[in-house]
Amino acid sequence: MSPPLSPPLTLEWRPFRFALPRALVTAQGALEERAGWLLRLQASDGRLGWGEAAPLELGVGLRGGAPGACADTLEACRATIAELGPSLRRQQLEEALPTLPGSLAFGIGAALAELEGWAGEAARGGLAKLGGLVGEAAGLEGLAGEVGGGGLAAGWLAESWLPAPPSAWLLPAGASVLPALEEALASNAQTLKWKVAAGDDALERQLLEVVLERLPEGARLRLDANGGWDRAAAAAWAERLAGEPRLEWLEQPLADDDLEGLEALVARLPVALDESLRRHPWLRQRWSGWQVRRPALEGDPRPLLAALAAGRAGWMVSTAFETGVGRRLVEHAAALQWRGPTPTAPGLAPQWRPTGPLFEADPAVAWASLEAEGP
Repeated sequence: MSPPLSPPLTLEWRPFRFALPRALVTAQGALEERAGWLLRLQASDGRLGWGEAAPLELGVGLRGGAPGACADTLEACRATIAELGPSLRRQQLEEALPTLPGSLAFGIGAALAELEGWAGEAARGGLAKLGGLVGEAAGLEGLAGEVGGGGLAAGWLAESWLPAPPSAWLLPAGASVLPALEEALASNAQTLKWKVAAGDDALERQLLEVVLERLPEGARLRLDANGGWDRAAAAAWAERLAGEPRLEWLEQPLADDDLEGLEALVARLPVALDESLRRHPWLRQRWSGWQVRRPALEGDPRPLLAALAAGRAGWMVSTAFETGVGRRLVEHAAALQWRGPTPTAPGLAPQWRPTGPLFEADPAVAWASLEAEGP
């Protein structure tokens, strides 16, 4: 006899588009605005789960989701949302998640997590009961079936998401770094991230000397090249920075597929991968250096939350410039990371966040600020 079908869930979505306070110039181009959908998932008993799906269509390597997932673009998300339809059963959603665009799987996974009361249990540290299931050997993918099936979270009481910990200060590319640096130092920022490889290398090398001269002794500096250096340029920067105690890491110094070059660099100084982790998801289990994890682009966030709650080391949670709806889960993940064994400052870039109802922490406020999408 077949088990009874669970009551259907109602999925609604509303489109959004917003401009960043200023363009973020990177080696892959300029990011000026974000666009996507807010998602509202309603259970038959009236409980609500909220999510956000916003692809980051910038650069070759910015691809989310598991191997085999469809392209993470606005058009792909729009078509997939329409195909899913407004009424789905839980099992349908769980089975679809691994094949969805990464940003859409994040939004739906976040909504399911909220319906499950998942954030509150992770905040209380209740995931310690998982024991050896969550560890270096098990990895994120080993959790997908358990978490995705709802067995770890069903019936847990919902609580508010954890508040965001102190964030790294994001410095812009080019000569604009200097006034931004002064603003950061005036605000007593302890960790600074500077976008490099976006202009003339000789000028950036000169600016580096000024930055290092102004940087306090106890500060930490991250240099994010977004894959923009070739091996020769990366080697020159590495030679200058080798032994620099304030350098936390070089972030994605080489192209996302230059794994041999990246391995050679991490043997000389700290290297954090970002784009490479989405280009080659298997690296999340094998990379020996730091990992920049962007939940809003990576797919269903529940396995990532489980690993962070269980004490995964060597990860730094970073923003993809979310609305208030997506930011709740990203900041919750950042707080779990901050409480873990390697509590480095997450990359939440609060100085680059727009203001207005779309960016409120209350998802109902953000939802009400948007109009429903037409047929």
